[in-house]
Amino acid sequence: MQYRRLGRTEHKSSVISLGGAALWDVTQEEADAAIQMAIDNGVNHFDVAPRYGQAELRIGPMVERYRKEIFLACKTTERSRVSAWESIKRSLDRLHTDYFDLYQLHMVSDTETLNVVLGPGGALEAVVEARD
Repeated sequence: MQYRRLGRTEHKSSVISLGGAALWDVTQEEADAAIQMAIDNGVNHFDVAPRYGQAELRIGPMVERYRKEIFLACKTTERSRVSAWESIKRSLDRLHTDYFDLYQLHMVSDTETLNVVLGPGGALEAVVEARD
C-alpha cells in the first residue's frame, strides 16, 4: 500500500480509503470481513457519515478494536450548532470512539449554506467546541 502525508499533518494516509457508504446496508459479519480485509491490506483511512445508512454501527466495533491504527474521518450535514453537536455525539457513540481525526461539514455547496454553517449559531461552532 502506498501512503501520502495528509495536508499539513504528520499523518500518512493510505492512498485507498474505506468509504463507509459501502457498508450502508450489510450485516455485521460482512462489514467486519470487509474492514478486516482493508486493514490487512494496509488501508488506514476510514470515512463515514451518519447519512450512510448503518455504516457507523457496522464500523464501530472495528474502530474500537483498531482505533490507534486508523485515521477516522466523519462528517455531518447538520447546519446549526445544536444539531451538529448532537450529530457529533451520536457518531462518536455509534463509532465506539471519543475522537475523530477529521471532521467535516458535508455538502456545503453554495454560499448561502456556507454563510449558515460559518455564521453565529452555525455548525462550525459545534466542531470547534468538539475540537477544544
